[in-house]
Amino acid sequence: MTRILAILMILAGLAVPAAAQDKTEGDSATENSDAAAVATQEDDDDDDEDEEAGGGGEGVHEAAGKFDYGFSGVLARDNRTDLAPLTLASGQPVATDEYTLKSGGYYRIDINADGSQELALSGGDFFRAVWVNEVVINDIEIRPMGVHSLEFDDAGTASMSFIAIVPGRYTLSIPGSSGETQQAVFNIQ
Repeated sequence: MTRILAILMILAGLAVPAAAQDKTEGDSATENSDAAAVATQEDDDDDDEDEEAGGGGEGVHEAAGKFDYGFSGVLARDNRTDLAPLTLASGQPVATDEYTLKSGGYYRIDINADGSQELALSGGDFFRAVWVNEVVINDIEIRPMGVHSLEFDDAGTASMSFIAIVPGRYTLSIPGSSGETQQAVFNIQ
């Protein structure tokens, strides 16, 4: 008995789309106009409530932000914090100390290589926890979609500006090294 009921319910469900396709164009136009009339009545009701609540009827919603960044927004130079530079040199520590960053803060860091050895800084977790605005190398600005590492074959400086996003503890380290001095630690709060 339950099998027969289940089969009948399935067949009834399959018949509904077929019945909807059998309607003529006039029927759907009538339904659309009826739906528009109902939507207009509902919209009118909502507007009345807004006016009663002191909405003013202007139709402009202003978002009160936590920070007043000014005309240029969060990426303005006034909002940027310059961090102590990282050093890529054979036998030298990468960073002098750990970095403490605020989530939502805009930062710039210089990475200096002395060319004594071909070295890179790798840190996929760090780069996924920040939004990289740009990387500047020899006055060439690169705006990447994603970064995994930066490698220096010769002496030079790369400047990276980014916004810290995901709180946590992240490292940029020289690939293949295991020493604590061969990494830079970033704590995003």
